[in-house]
Amino acid sequence: MTKTISTIIGGALLLTGVATAAQAGGLERGGYNWDLLFSEERFATEGGVIYVMPDRKIKNAKDTDPRDGNNNNKKSTASETPDYSVYKFGAKVGITPDLDCLGTYSQPWGVHTKPGNNWAGVNQNIETKVKSEDWGLTCSYKFNVGEKGDFRIIGGVSYQEVSGFKERQVHPGFPGRFDGTGRLDLEGNGVGWRIGAAYEIPEIALRASLIYNSEVDLGTVTGTLDLTQSPLAPGIGGRITDVYGTATMPQSVEFKLQSGFAPGWLAYGSVKWVDWSVLNVIAFCPTATQGKIACGPASPARATSLDLMFQDGWTVTGGVGHKFNDQWSGQLQVSWDRGTSTGLTTQTDTYLLSGGVAYSPNKNVEIRLGGAIGMLTSGSYGPTACPNAAKKCGTDATYDFGDDLVTAVSLSGKLKF
Repeated sequence: MTKTISTIIGGALLLTGVATAAQAGGLERGGYNWDLLFSEERFATEGGVIYVMPDRKIKNAKDTDPRDGNNNNKKSTASETPDYSVYKFGAKVGITPDLDCLGTYSQPWGVHTKPGNNWAGVNQNIETKVKSEDWGLTCSYKFNVGEKGDFRIIGGVSYQEVSGFKERQVHPGFPGRFDGTGRLDLEGNGVGWRIGAAYEIPEIALRASLIYNSEVDLGTVTGTLDLTQSPLAPGIGGRITDVYGTATMPQSVEFKLQSGFAPGWLAYGSVKWVDWSVLNVIAFCPTATQGKIACGPASPARATSLDLMFQDGWTVTGGVGHKFNDQWSGQLQVSWDRGTSTGLTTQTDTYLLSGGVAYSPNKNVEIRLGGAIGMLTSGSYGPTACPNAAKKCGTDATYDFGDDLVTAVSLSGKLKF
């Protein structure tokens, strides 16, 4: 049965990637995926792109902080989320019959919101963008367990770079002189690791895997706070200030299970937990104060902060695939992602239906096309309790959002020898 459903397995992994890119909470964009490591061939390469079209719309926006001026004469609605693309590439080599290694390039974290500067919540956000790049190496060693089963020990490391910016109105502008906006630019990098295990019965395409991905400590995150357009800001207004802070990208645990259940049929599912609560209030202080005053949410040296207050994320996925003939197979899956928002973002629960086809013109090539449609559930933004700070977060504006649509398409290819 293994050879008859190998294409289905590849297609199922494609849809899992679509679901992650289109719905995951926190700052997750492409996530982690090490499934090419299990490819039956000695050499295999895979690359693809996912294009996501979220349609999150803000309504009933009100400016609730008079210090930046009154923006309630601006629009109470905004379109928050531009379309985006996620890329990935992997190459797997079977060094021995039992030892496999996989090199990967991915974009695990990211977010892009751009409601613009003509809505009532302009003091909360004009544009925010985070991007990442991850270069990883993951290996597994396989042991025979009984006549039909194999057990794998999995381990690996990654190097990550994360960067981004946020723009918002800080103080009222004066036409012809300055517009009152501020911009925070940041970058950091770090190393993470993973460890896991898997049990397989190749004859029926059964596989159960459990993989833990560590935190990635970005150490000292550095950047600049540009307030040249906001000279009214106390102390550092009217100039560019070097700033620093600390941040850690979250640890995660994922369990996956798949099995053939009839000739040409495969069922699969997964459960993933991500420790997004590690990102709450991330303070940034002038570099000139480093080593003199501790930088934190309640620090007197704090120049600005990213107020996220995420809760942990859970993602549950299940699907089925069928091989129609030697060239064609198809898959269908459903996914649920528990939103990470506690009131300071629009990342609420998401439900997604994905489908796809895989075409293999010969034994060495697979081409996969997938798509998804889903619902971003409703919620609101507003005052939220902050840890270690003598104030509430989210007091700059209030707004609501309804049940919105998200769609995605994906194209990938695989070469195997």
